[in-house]
Amino acid sequence: MAHFQRIGLFGNLDLPEVKDSLRKLETFLVSQGRDVIYERGTADIVDWFVKEILHTSEFAGAIDLGIVVGGDGSMLSASRKMASIGVPLLGINRGRLGFLTDISPDEIEARVSTVLSGDYVQTRRFMLETTVTRDNEVIGSGTAVNDIAMHPGMSVRMMTFELYVDGEFVYSQRSDGLIVATPTGSTAYALSAGGPLLFPELDAMVVVPLNPHTLNSRPIALHGDAQIELRVSTRNELQPVLTCDGHNDIVTQPGDLIKIARHAHDILLIHPKDHNFYSVCRSKLGWGSRLGVETIDD
Repeated sequence: MAHFQRIGLFGNLDLPEVKDSLRKLETFLVSQGRDVIYERGTADIVDWFVKEILHTSEFAGAIDLGIVVGGDGSMLSASRKMASIGVPLLGINRGRLGFLTDISPDEIEARVSTVLSGDYVQTRRFMLETTVTRDNEVIGSGTAVNDIAMHPGMSVRMMTFELYVDGEFVYSQRSDGLIVATPTGSTAYALSAGGPLLFPELDAMVVVPLNPHTLNSRPIALHGDAQIELRVSTRNELQPVLTCDGHNDIVTQPGDLIKIARHAHDILLIHPKDHNFYSVCRSKLGWGSRLGVETIDD
């Protein structure tokens, strides 16, 4: 039985080398008897005839697999758009680290072929959603696959806020902000800020302070259904900025209430059968790769 007959293609519009991989991928898929449908924005960057084009909102029921050509940012963008549709995504890496995009450009035929034959693993990752309330009115919202971060924006001043989890007061903090990350996002901004790595399918999230003005503030791991509230202190002299996966900036004001929780929809990712999280960490993070223990002769 053929797996994944109708395949949607996404590409990073900012990377010129993406076109080469899209062309190679399309040619291969057609040779395998698959129907190829381009996402509207991706179709605009290619300079060859495209038979079928749809907006992302039209992909529901029209495709059974999406393939993203680009870096992790491209995969994050496609994931946010496709989460409510429930179509799994596979990544071709044309970016830098590539934690979410497993396949290198020179492996397209071999690796995609194994996926099409049914030799793959599928993982489910949860997302976050946030709302910002001011004077009992929601003034902003967003979704994130990796993380939601509150930071000073262009200011170099610290901010003050209160953190609540499941209605319980945790602490008041003066710092450069706070990151709330999913397991998927634990390898991104949160890691740079000193947060722990979480196994991708762990039902948990992590709260990581940004440069707290204290020696005893540490990241906190929470259960995946935690209800997080951040209250922006009225003592602030700046307007903290809230970002979702590094985008969708929401400028807050002193007194605003920020709510962060698990999103209603998960994302589905497809990986080649030999995908291994620890192997990815060794490769992307420069971990030691030698098995066994070195001995030193006297």
